Amino acid sequence: MLVLGISFMNPFPSFTPHPIFEDYVRSETRRQFLRRGASFLGTAALATLAPGLILAGDKKAAATAKIIKGVGPHFAPKAKQVIYLHMVGGPPQMDLFDYKPVMGEWYDKDLPETIRMGQRLTTMTSGQARFPIAPSKYKFAQHGKSGMWVSELFPNKAKMVDDLCFIRSMHTEAINHEPAITYMQTGNQITGRPCLGSWASYGLGSLNSDLPTFVVLVAKPTNTEQIQAIAARLWSAGYLPGEHAGCSFRSAGDPILFINNPAGVDAKVRRKTLDGLKALNEMNYKTVGDPETHTRIAQYELAFRMQSSVPELTNIGSEPESTYKLYGEDAKKPGTFANTALLARRMIERGVRFVQIYHNNWDTHSNVSGRLPMQCKDVDQACYGLIQDLKARGLLDSTLVVWGGEFGRTIYSQGGLTKDNYGRDHHPRCFTMWMAGGGSKPGAVYGETDDFSYNITKDPVHIHDFHATVLHLLGFEHEKFTYRYQGLDQKLTGVEPAKVIKELLA
Repeated sequence: MLVLGISFMNPFPSFTPHPIFEDYVRSETRRQFLRRGASFLGTAALATLAPGLILAGDKKAAATAKIIKGVGPHFAPKAKQVIYLHMVGGPPQMDLFDYKPVMGEWYDKDLPETIRMGQRLTTMTSGQARFPIAPSKYKFAQHGKSGMWVSELFPNKAKMVDDLCFIRSMHTEAINHEPAITYMQTGNQITGRPCLGSWASYGLGSLNSDLPTFVVLVAKPTNTEQIQAIAARLWSAGYLPGEHAGCSFRSAGDPILFINNPAGVDAKVRRKTLDGLKALNEMNYKTVGDPETHTRIAQYELAFRMQSSVPELTNIGSEPESTYKLYGEDAKKPGTFANTALLARRMIERGVRFVQIYHNNWDTHSNVSGRLPMQCKDVDQACYGLIQDLKARGLLDSTLVVWGGEFGRTIYSQGGLTKDNYGRDHHPRCFTMWMAGGGSKPGAVYGETDDFSYNITKDPVHIHDFHATVLHLLGFEHEKFTYRYQGLDQKLTGVEPAKVIKELLA
């Protein structure tokens, strides 16, 4: 190996350097290399452990301007792309999927302390004098070969239960929205960690050099009684390189702000401007050596290419009328959940690795009968259309679709209770999610809860278990899929034990 004009023999010819070390060395300038080494010979000897690595940064910049490369999976992935549908606020599992007929006999009776067992409550209900049981007012029926119980609020999902993989025993420690959503997306209640989409980007890289690897869409619900904050930190790359952060597409107007040329600036002028910016950034990199400078260069170049790729992507006018019959007429309206679901399919077709959709207003503290039907109508046909569309196009086998919130809801009512209406508080002990495609097991129903949909009685699935399972479908061993940061091998599933739920795998 030749390092700065001095030849060294590699004493460990079979040694394969860690991808993170490779990335670091590629980003290292000659000046930094000399300055950082306490002993030149010692540093040079260390470099011999990584034969073939490029120390100059310009080649890395050229590579990232074309396509983001991931570190690579540990084994062949079943899922190569992901669509994650997050219902912000926490859907009430006992009104949708977790059928509890016995509760009809408990109407307006107090939740037994033997069930609650001193569970922590939110400030919204901790001051209530009593906790009256609110049975679901909605009818349920069994569907498909799996016999999955589904509420009347989801007539279209009921038709495809044998395409879905249900988890009725999800649980979390978080009881309030911000830490709960952060936990669900990043594996930690504390902000600043990479989200699942960023990990997928880091691990698998991109499939299209003209579109972002990771895209975020925020759908506007029909009902807006109780909108939760959806912060950009949810799709942050955290301590991963910035190129793996999510790119947010707007629901109205230009999908991405400032991507188009200003008035009077044509493509040639923009190209010349970007070339000048690149030269300045390269000068800054040689002086400072911050690897994020290369991320900035790559993002400018990607934005330039997106000037032509994004309009084509978002122009749904080319879709046949049969598409709108499948997804629903709302798919024609920018910003609706149906519209974002259709865009997600178009993104998957064009090689976007990870699409995250947030749908707000599931925080039903009151007026369940007034709000929940509207929420379900927003997503029911669109979810059905998305799954059937992916299946028809041969994309479902390699695309994992995930649906769920950050926690569940309580069986007892928050506030006033009548036979026709009630409210439900946050509940972390059990909630329901589903997956489809991407190597998940179709028609599976996993986990059970008690008659009150309050405690798990069989096969609990923690958020870390869920993340470990998703990573497994993407081709990664969650214990080995790490990133070195602040002296620790950080990972999505954290430091507590987590396991892949094999019963959820096809």
